[in-house]
Amino acid sequence: MSEVTQQHTGAVGRPAGAPPTDTWRAIRGGARFFARQREATIFVVAIALFAYFAVTNSNFTTQANLVVLSQDIAPIIIIAIGEVLLLISGEIDLSVGFIYAFAPFLMYYMIGYGVPALPAILIGLLFGLVAGWFNAFLTVTLGLPSFIATLGTAFLLDGIMLTTSHAEPVTPPASALGIGKWLGSDAWSMIIWAVILLAIFHVVLTRTRWGLHTVAAGGNLLGAREAGINTARIKYGTFMITGLLGALVGLQVSFQISDIDPLAGGFQPMFYAVAAAVIGGTAMLGGSGTMIGALLGSVVLGVLTDGFGVIGISANTLPVIFGGAIIVAMIANVQLSRLRESGRMR
Repeated sequence: MSEVTQQHTGAVGRPAGAPPTDTWRAIRGGARFFARQREATIFVVAIALFAYFAVTNSNFTTQANLVVLSQDIAPIIIIAIGEVLLLISGEIDLSVGFIYAFAPFLMYYMIGYGVPALPAILIGLLFGLVAGWFNAFLTVTLGLPSFIATLGTAFLLDGIMLTTSHAEPVTPPASALGIGKWLGSDAWSMIIWAVILLAIFHVVLTRTRWGLHTVAAGGNLLGAREAGINTARIKYGTFMITGLLGALVGLQVSFQISDIDPLAGGFQPMFYAVAAAVIGGTAMLGGSGTMIGALLGSVVLGVLTDGFGVIGISANTLPVIFGGAIIVAMIANVQLSRLRESGRMR
């Protein structure tokens, strides 16, 4: 073969101008690796939704709206962290939204009784731990199903809060506003907290013995016990973490909106967090789940909520679109998971 011919054809058997074989192999390998990830589907959905709203209305990508979007997403992420841990361990917490509402009221009362702002905020966070411990006591020690135990706790907290507050909202005390800036009132503070907490618990879940034991407790409770894992301690820990995170979000939101409302919270934050976790690949029956998936699920829910508001979709029809989008995302997730398990996406 002449030198000129070699310059035009390159390596033997490859037409001139064709990408190197190694490059194609790397691209195909990367594509297969991406497709095997359980978060791949929801990642594509999140990107597609963001692109759709960005193209549909230029206001969606303004700085002001991105701040609003981050404040929509952050509470879902933080509560979803706790719900992911609980779902992986085979449990659920329906009361976290009421812990969310109760904690800022407790802070308000403590400051009213003369407690300085920082200790009052810490007492609010401590309440979240105590409420989580109470849920764990009912579930782990007394043997109640977590669905029923935490449902009872939810109504109990709601009744106490409405009775003591007379169902009237209050304003966060002025003495706590300086700390509140770092918790939630600053534009980006909530999303910064969410990202930091997500990174911490991602490492805890994937790189520590406690995370491994959490997966084991949800995947095979009897086997985990026979292997010497203290499953009761694991579940106490996950309930308490979820309660703490719920209290944190309640305090953050109260500073962000400058209002402590007894009607805030409720079941909606919990449902959003559980939906984000499940959309992101966390198994409802335990033993499987990721923090990255919860993040992507939260982004999908936040983008849907904010995006449809920006483009002017009526609030009356938003739940229909919202529910349909969740179902479509879940169907895609389930079908691709089956393909992965059957080996067709290797």
